[in-house]
Amino acid sequence: MSFKDNTISFPELIKLKRDGGQLSPAEIGVFVHGVTSRDIQESQIGAMLMAIWQNGMTDEETVALTREMMNSGETFKWPKEWLVIDKHSTGGVGDKVSLPLAPALAACGCKVPMISGRGLAHTGGTLDKLESICGFKVYQSVEQVKQILEDVGCCIVGQTENLVLADHVLYALRDATSTVDSQPLIISSIISKKGAEGLSALVLDVKFGRAALYKDMDSARRLAQLLINVGNKLGVKTGAVLSRMDSPVGQSVGNAVEVCEALECLKGRGSDDLKELVTTLGGHLLCMCGHSCTIESGKKEIALKLENGEALKKFEAMLVAQGVSADVAHSLCSNETDYFKHMKRAAHQTELEVPDNGAVLDIDGLALAEVLHKLGAGRTKSGEKIDHSVGAEILVKIGQQIQKGESWIRIHHNCPDLSTHYSDLQKVLVIGSRDEYSPASRVAEFIDPDYLNMS
Repeated sequence: MSFKDNTISFPELIKLKRDGGQLSPAEIGVFVHGVTSRDIQESQIGAMLMAIWQNGMTDEETVALTREMMNSGETFKWPKEWLVIDKHSTGGVGDKVSLPLAPALAACGCKVPMISGRGLAHTGGTLDKLESICGFKVYQSVEQVKQILEDVGCCIVGQTENLVLADHVLYALRDATSTVDSQPLIISSIISKKGAEGLSALVLDVKFGRAALYKDMDSARRLAQLLINVGNKLGVKTGAVLSRMDSPVGQSVGNAVEVCEALECLKGRGSDDLKELVTTLGGHLLCMCGHSCTIESGKKEIALKLENGEALKKFEAMLVAQGVSADVAHSLCSNETDYFKHMKRAAHQTELEVPDNGAVLDIDGLALAEVLHKLGAGRTKSGEKIDHSVGAEILVKIGQQIQKGESWIRIHHNCPDLSTHYSDLQKVLVIGSRDEYSPASRVAEFIDPDYLNMS
């Protein structure tokens, strides 16, 4: 269908949405087809995005937009016997969950075609982390993805040009038109890509807090419910975990250092909160797709795959399948290794000292990420190069009693002088009385795929 063959003009569609009207599924189809065929101008697409940002969309419009975007390019088709599952995170600081989760799920017998993204502003990107490893290729063709899933069971790849074509155009223009935070556009972008993966089940990690897109739990819950609604209406069994994003996930922030921590998790070590997220998201997915009878049994199976080395073997095989040499992959996955033999190490490592005695009450993830961004770890706009070696290792834990003068953080940096960032870095660490410490689980809530039927 060509845009020019339709009786309603695109300016009329813009006016309809601008004035608060509802677009029909056919009209939304005209819009998406015009986007992918380039029959309409970028200025007109931008005007439509702004009209959507201003007036929102009904559930019916959002479902129609997502469906049209999902079908605007190639879609994956899998053997019927495969359990194909995935997770999506709304982004945060130190979020390296995908790296251990995908191979752990593959070790359980599932197939995980994880399409991931790059970091922007203060949030890190899974693709950027993996590109810290020499030789890792994030871009694979549809046929290559199918072969990797057949041979290994999981892959972590970037969005190919032919997958969800409309999203390539709309995502770039959303950034240019300041419509990134429009809920219908967020939902359609996320679910269209996951729908194109041909999934049996999807779990969403919707984060809230200072370092998240949504600052409070109620806002995050509303987004999660909308995502679940659209995902299920498009035939993907979708649930969501709400998780706190004030302090970083784990003990590291930055691309190469997060790969190190993910490998530690795959070796049965690492931070408790990272393990909590991996086992919780994995356990829910295994239950949702019918692999496990209960969430708890699913969580235990994921934990076992991390402890017994089966997830690590899958990760090593995935590295090789995506371009890393067998020797490098084996070395990274060996029990004792110098990770920086195979990833660039920053020229300088500087440790900062604790200014006072007390208990660690908070580690401000957003404040830390903003400093690392200035040091080169992040990008301000799509396409910018980043420094994979820049990062931070947090040497203390929230709730820990610490003494003045001991080291609390190690900054990996390439600038010769870090002193201009000291004052901002000291704001990251919040110290107080032990009585003020209130422990909280990283995971706050799970929203079941069937919540709509229960409400």
